[in-house]
Amino acid sequence: MTILSTIWLLPLFTFIYVNGVLPIEATHHVHRELQSLSSDEYSTNQPYRTGYHFQPPKNWINDPNGPLLYKGVYHLFYQYNPKGAQWGNIVWAHSISTDLINWTPLDSAIFPSQPSDINGCWSGSTTILHGNKPAILYTGINKLNHQVQNLAYPKDFSDSFLREWIKSPQNPLMEPTNENKINSSSFRDPTTGWLGKDGKWRVLVGSKRRTRGIAILYKSKDFVEWKKSKHPLHSAKGTGMWECPDFFPVLKNGIKGVDTSLSDDSVRHVLKVSLDDKKHDYYLIGSYDEDKDRFVPDRGFEEVEIEEVFRYDYGKYYASKTFFDYGKNRRVLLGWVNESSSVADDIKKGWSGIHTIPRTIWLHESGKQLVQWPVVEIEKLRVNHVNLPTKLLKGAELLQINGVTASQADVEISFEVNKNNIREAEVLEKWTDPQILCSQKGTSVKSGLGPFGLLVFASKGLQEFTSVFFRIFRFQNKNLVLFCSDQSRSSLNKDNDLTSYGTFIDVDVLHEKLSLRTLIDHSVVESFGGEGRACITARVYPTLAINDKALIYAFNNGTTDIKITSLNAWSMKKAQLNGKL
Repeated sequence: MTILSTIWLLPLFTFIYVNGVLPIEATHHVHRELQSLSSDEYSTNQPYRTGYHFQPPKNWINDPNGPLLYKGVYHLFYQYNPKGAQWGNIVWAHSISTDLINWTPLDSAIFPSQPSDINGCWSGSTTILHGNKPAILYTGINKLNHQVQNLAYPKDFSDSFLREWIKSPQNPLMEPTNENKINSSSFRDPTTGWLGKDGKWRVLVGSKRRTRGIAILYKSKDFVEWKKSKHPLHSAKGTGMWECPDFFPVLKNGIKGVDTSLSDDSVRHVLKVSLDDKKHDYYLIGSYDEDKDRFVPDRGFEEVEIEEVFRYDYGKYYASKTFFDYGKNRRVLLGWVNESSSVADDIKKGWSGIHTIPRTIWLHESGKQLVQWPVVEIEKLRVNHVNLPTKLLKGAELLQINGVTASQADVEISFEVNKNNIREAEVLEKWTDPQILCSQKGTSVKSGLGPFGLLVFASKGLQEFTSVFFRIFRFQNKNLVLFCSDQSRSSLNKDNDLTSYGTFIDVDVLHEKLSLRTLIDHSVVESFGGEGRACITARVYPTLAINDKALIYAFNNGTTDIKITSLNAWSMKKAQLNGKL
């Protein structure tokens, strides 16, 4: 069948259907609030609530804080407003899991109760100290509204749920003074500590001086008395405030994770910072000189344009945090995704913010960038497998993927470009910011090779759809792959943020297949291109393509045929996000 071209800006398509956890000061009322509504109750008339991405039953969440594995139990703390769907009244909410997918909420771990945090308990990290004893360092907002760093530790180390937390009477442990010349409003988000060969603990705290972003380095023998180093671990002018820094080693070879304190010839180091001015998470790969306590990036902020620095995710993604999962020898990454809807809509629906699916993260074999992939546990939610054999997807062709729940699905697809057709690629005359390029050359703009990919949250007549696609260019006599997530037609509600996202992806299309995996979950589209070499997360709020009215297609709007070498899709069961002990 065909559809009218007035419904979609593209030429007429040929449709093919294929079936194919309590502190001494814990607030019990927060616990009751989180447990009072079942996810099924609250999701009634809530088409945008996710089925398997982490979010509490209601209210505002933002940064993931202090994730860790302790005595076989995963712990996730997160910034939470128990009183509403906007930022404010922030506490450290606490949930536990045995698989990083299904979660049970406990009482809040940390909330304002001391002079050093009376105006807020902001982000921080956990560290496993000697004797397998966890400790939390977090930013408190004191009675002067200065940002200071505080310590909390479990009341009962034998409790695998870590339900009760005690704050150190020596708080704050680190604070701005006239002597250290730290900006009292730009001093936050302490990292996980690592142990140096000298036996001292080290942590970073994000800061800035004028427009220079700074990772301030502190050292301590006992994790209580901290001394500021004379110089930062790293800094860069023109980058602004460095929020939520993260610093960790990655193996030069292999995908296994390693302990945060490992520092030898087998590893490189990663410094991630969340740039407050950009609202994106950027990372640098480099060398850590432990004797000098300096991090030297291979390609730093000051050596290249900001658009050329790698990001964890090129869509809506911020304030991320990793931890070493010693149970499975992997490093796991968690991140916050804010809404694209209006504040008024957030208040109306009663919640705001989700977290991405936890991702395993490692160094690519090239040594130039990181690779991310959803933790394998998510695959336990897969049902109703649909498989499509190899197929040639002609220009202006849509291939509907039937047999899965299109609003809650996991789709993996691989494309192959015929080497003889590479000359059909559009020539890119000058380098352009890929996000701008994705906006200029969206789904409806034909070229020789692309766009081709997936349409998700598509309505029956294609008045609404979100597109995730590739487009291939020739640039300076080389093939250049553009990876885009196009939200421009995602909703008829124009009050939403409909920004398109994109990046160039390092894939040799003459010798590699172009792979795409997309996790679809009611209002989130989380995509992994090139086997995880680039990730784009989008929030969308269709008005037509909701629940059972949503459709999924593979598509090719280029003038050259593209081969689908594999296509696998699954419906996804709901995760238990509000379980009970």
